[in-house]
Amino acid sequence: MRRTILGFSAAILLAAAGARADSSTSADWEKLKSLVGSWQGTNDGQPVSATYALVSNGTALMENLNGGHDADMITMYTPEGATLLATHYCSVGNQPRMRATASADGKSIDFQFLDASNGKSPSAVMMRRLIVTFVDAEHFDQQWTARDKEGKEHTSVFRFTRSK
Repeated sequence: MRRTILGFSAAILLAAAGARADSSTSADWEKLKSLVGSWQGTNDGQPVSATYALVSNGTALMENLNGGHDADMITMYTPEGATLLATHYCSVGNQPRMRATASADGKSIDFQFLDASNGKSPSAVMMRRLIVTFVDAEHFDQQWTARDKEGKEHTSVFRFTRSK
């Protein structure tokens, strides 16, 4: 019995250590966490704002994007092993998930479509890609690419400056 308890305790400790290593060692995760705070920006000449907060004991980053012309949208970023996932809670009512790859220059993170929930049909309007580019500590850009009902992709560029 004692051997079983010790083995079980060791397994729990090893699993917890592995989870901490995966989530805390990713350079891309650290870059995303640097966005915590408030940001002001533009999209097609219109004002937008974004706020970032670490939630769930620091294991997820929540982005609240507000364009004034749209309902608020939430994107949750989470580490998954050596990569990152983004789940976008879109104003059109679906929730695409995207998996990240880092750029060769280390200045951007490229999230590519993985799957989605609540997609009403294969031709539904859906976010397919998000590229986050870190310009410097006070500026970053986002390129959101959506597929329309006809299957054509359209990209919107958001440029943000940290609020003081």
